[in-house]
Amino acid sequence: MTAYHNPVLLKETVDGLNIKPDGVYVDVTFGGGGHSREILSRLGENGKLFAFDQDPDALENTIDDSRFTLIHENFRFIKRFLRFYGVKEVDGILGDFGVSSHQFDVAERGFSTRFEADLDMRMNQNSKLSAYHVVNDYDEEQLRSVLAQYGELRAAPAMARLIVEAREQALVKTSEQLKTVLAKFLPPRHENKVLAQIYQAIRIEVNQEIEVLKEFLAQTPEILTEKGRLSVISYHSLEDRLVKRFIRNGLFEGEPERDMFGNFSVPLKKVGGLVVPSKEEIKLNNRARSAKLRIAEKVSE
Repeated sequence: MTAYHNPVLLKETVDGLNIKPDGVYVDVTFGGGGHSREILSRLGENGKLFAFDQDPDALENTIDDSRFTLIHENFRFIKRFLRFYGVKEVDGILGDFGVSSHQFDVAERGFSTRFEADLDMRMNQNSKLSAYHVVNDYDEEQLRSVLAQYGELRAAPAMARLIVEAREQALVKTSEQLKTVLAKFLPPRHENKVLAQIYQAIRIEVNQEIEVLKEFLAQTPEILTEKGRLSVISYHSLEDRLVKRFIRNGLFEGEPERDMFGNFSVPLKKVGGLVVPSKEEIKLNNRARSAKLRIAEKVSE
């Protein structure tokens, strides 16, 4: 556990990689480095670990180890940057999606509903698109789509209309201003839950999280060696459904093509069942409560 981020399902996620001491592994969500350090502890002197993180703050947590390389990029480009380092195949890939504890706890990053802050929510602080632009520049239809699709909010049409009406009077620049605009949809008993859904929707749009996840998952079968492992943690149903479908069908929508006998082949097979944190872990780290771990293995061709 680190001050930057408490890694969720640490042992279970790394166990899922079935690590070989001389293997090559990738942690696509480095953050505070908790999962990476656990992987390194299980590697021998000839093992290698590559990690990805687009957040400049995460670079301060880099690990001084000759077996370790931290790549300051979005993991949607995993294949491109591994090839830059001369790596075509790896033995395992770990991903812990969502927002790090550090990002939640630094008020000015704008991820948390607990703080008054400018609307930001960028995981990559160099990105041009921020929560401010989504709230103030998207038209009503775009806002409705974001809130409905990514926040799963029934009141999305009315919320979008209210935001557009409010910003005609004054731009919505801070979290408190956004709360004020949407106050009628925030009953005291459910305020935190609804706010979390609103923030989730805007954050996913700002960081293109669904598109990034799809691009990443689609590359994993080509990057993994035979019997290589994929071990990933999701925190909301949108992500988890994508991971589950891709492992099961090799697709995000529809069903794979079947042969004349009704059989179909997919690049991955699931390993074990869904893994969730224990009551003890949730007690120690409340942010683990919604975590869902799925593990898959590349099938033999």
